[in-house]
Amino acid sequence: MDVLNVVLYVIVIAFFVYMVGSWAYYKIQAKKLKGAIDQDEFEANMRRAQIIDLREKNNFDSKHILGARNLPYTQLKYNEGELRPDLPVFLYEERPSVSIRAALKLKKWGFEDVKWLDERFSEWKGKTKKTTKL
Repeated sequence: MDVLNVVLYVIVIAFFVYMVGSWAYYKIQAKKLKGAIDQDEFEANMRRAQIIDLREKNNFDSKHILGARNLPYTQLKYNEGELRPDLPVFLYEERPSVSIRAALKLKKWGFEDVKWLDERFSEWKGKTKKTTKL
């Protein structure tokens, strides 16, 4: 085995360890936060909460939960002031891990009641809306 192969194996193994470690870290943090809710609970309590769609604008425009606001995860730190810390925040995304990361940020910023949809948005069965272009 030459040096190049050894380096490639080390890189692949390091990447794998990083991915598994990252996944495990966010799963542990999610359990600590206790903010995962299913569709029924999300839908039952969403009228009293700020519903935040963490997907990018083009995905939001194509379909989103009725009453949701679009604050993409990539822009969350710039738009933190748009959220009221005294009201519950309900998050969703196509990947629940993104919602967990956003919930951790919001908790760090002082938000007390942060929940996230424990399923992918594509599995949402409640009311949705499309943003039409004029």
